Amino acid sequence: MKVEEVNRCQIQEWYPKFKSVSIKTSIHQLPESFIQYLLDDSGPFLLPVSILNEDALPNRIHNPTEEEDFQVSEGSGDESEEGSPPPSFPELELKIKESIESLGGAVFPKLNWSAPKDSAWISTASTLRCTSFSEIALLFRASDSLVHDLCHAYDSCQDKSSTRPQNFFLALRKWYPSLQPDMEFRCFVQDQKLIGISQREVTTFYPSLLEKKNDLLLLIQEFFNNYVRDKFESENYTFDVYITKDERVKVVDFNPWGAFTLPLLFTWGELEHIHSGEDDVEFRIVEDRCAVRPGLKTAVPFDYLDTSPGSGWDQFLRNADEELRRQSTQAGA
Repeated sequence: MKVEEVNRCQIQEWYPKFKSVSIKTSIHQLPESFIQYLLDDSGPFLLPVSILNEDALPNRIHNPTEEEDFQVSEGSGDESEEGSPPPSFPELELKIKESIESLGGAVFPKLNWSAPKDSAWISTASTLRCTSFSEIALLFRASDSLVHDLCHAYDSCQDKSSTRPQNFFLALRKWYPSLQPDMEFRCFVQDQKLIGISQREVTTFYPSLLEKKNDLLLLIQEFFNNYVRDKFESENYTFDVYITKDERVKVVDFNPWGAFTLPLLFTWGELEHIHSGEDDVEFRIVEDRCAVRPGLKTAVPFDYLDTSPGSGWDQFLRNADEELRRQSTQAGA
């Protein structure tokens, strides 16, 4: 894998080309000071001061004891030191407020590649739905999964010369509460040919997919041929799509081939050996309740998924490590 292949999967790179067939999104370049704030783990958990007096945890019952967890400890005796003032990003906050309003009042946020799904539990609704800069800052500051974007984006690249991109971007994506997880699919492209499609939510059996499978396959194939194949420059990659009730296909995300992108109902070994013709695409869904897979949740879509303790994050890390070791063994063979 090369750095340029990973870079093409950054949302600020691909979204302008696919804007007409994607989820409405507003993208902002983040100041380096905000990135350093996210990376700083040397002190207490501080949220930025909101110039708009917005609450990072709206609609909650305020508990002064719990709120002490988000404040600087004053210390006592000889250990007492003046704490650092909480950060403030007024220009960014105002830009984000304007974008959220233009997107209908609610968004889900992500960085260049990843969304902070592992910290959704901390929000009042246990989702990535945000209505303010303060809520976004809380999710980002509490997330461990965003460390991938911030520090390890190029770990799998043969030609990497740095650990992070030069600039980071915040993507605010319009929140659609009615989206159904059974209608999101991951598509696998090898040598610019669509070779495989997998149900994105592998933890659930959806009987309706059995009836719709052939029709869904045709919709995705047509979408790939008309909108994706000649626009996305990489030869090998994956992309996620969502199919609406009126059978419109929307591209949700692009991800690199291999590395930490989950193959879901496939294995990367299977995908490497699939030789598919123009109309020969293997489409896999969970076909009965016994075939349900353990929950594997990553920092890439699907971004609407609620995340809570016990969601399978540890399982994902174990599987990702195992997959990386397998690829390394094959490469050295």
